[in-house]
Amino acid sequence: MTLLEVDGLVKRFGGLQAVGGLDLRVDAGEIVGLIGPNGAGKTTVFHLIAGFHAPTSGAIRFKGASIVGLKPHAICRRGLARTFQIVQPFAGLSTLDNVMVGAFNRVADVAAARGRAIEIIELVGLGGKRDVPARTLTLADRKRLEMARGLATGPELLLLDEVMSGLNPTEIDEIVALIRRVHATGVSLLIIEHVMQAIMALSHRLVVLHHGEKLAEGRPAEVARDRRVIEAYLGEEVSS
Repeated sequence: MTLLEVDGLVKRFGGLQAVGGLDLRVDAGEIVGLIGPNGAGKTTVFHLIAGFHAPTSGAIRFKGASIVGLKPHAICRRGLARTFQIVQPFAGLSTLDNVMVGAFNRVADVAAARGRAIEIIELVGLGGKRDVPARTLTLADRKRLEMARGLATGPELLLLDEVMSGLNPTEIDEIVALIRRVHATGVSLLIIEHVMQAIMALSHRLVVLHHGEKLAEGRPAEVARDRRVIEAYLGEEVSS
């Protein structure tokens, strides 16, 4: 089953074309990596899919139905959630309360939202910090909290925007393991990431953007050998 279908997606900001004719799909059960140089249009694609920007043209369908024109909260309720590259939790609220905000996307009852939030917090490894203010969390834990808030909404497809940026190698390994745990629960994933070893290891398929257009697509090993991708982004050391 195809969850996400993007056809001919175009986004212009005045005279700047940020995304140019992108075709993209994510099937149920997949982890798809979206990679490319800074400024390639990756986060703009996430904004378009999640309803934060309106496309100039093109189609975006989730589970076969168009989501173009829907507000972000309506798209989220359909089962498509996202995280943000710059994490901005509600700093004065506890870890638990932050995740409960996401849980209310699915449940109206406070007790049910709390129960769901506690489950998610345990999944992401923040069980020991559920009652501390979000402002006191380390960057790595704020990244976990950002994922937890998205997961609490009950997504079938979760868009992860650079959840490993700024982390040390040990923290990256822990996030990779967390992403695998999340995937094992049945959540499909579309991931923007610059940590190449991690995204290569995680992804079933990679889509490479360059200047807002698809440069290549395929299995990680195939993409790593693509001369156009090496020249535009990866460099010789990644492909060797």
